[in-house]
Amino acid sequence: CSASTNKPVLTLFTKKPCPLCDEAKEVLEPYKRRFILQEVDITLPENSAWNDKYKYDIPVFHLNGKFLMKHRVDIPKFEDRLRKLELQSE
Repeated sequence: CSASTNKPVLTLFTKKPCPLCDEAKEVLEPYKRRFILQEVDITLPENSAWNDKYKYDIPVFHLNGKFLMKHRVDIPKFEDRLRKLELQSE
């Protein structure tokens, strides 16, 4: 099934420690087969631009490179965007 290679990429901008990020990952657990999770540690030198932008807002999520949500997982919004991307890739 080619759908597995077309999974949307959910990017999590995070740092250690980040209890809210851990909580967000738990909330997303039931959906994890539907997307690829990519974590970006904003404290790494190569991610300083993201650090400047998001240091007070993590966790921040981008879906396929577009800003989606921050601080908490908005499940209805996440499901809606995920469903739209899945329909596009069919």
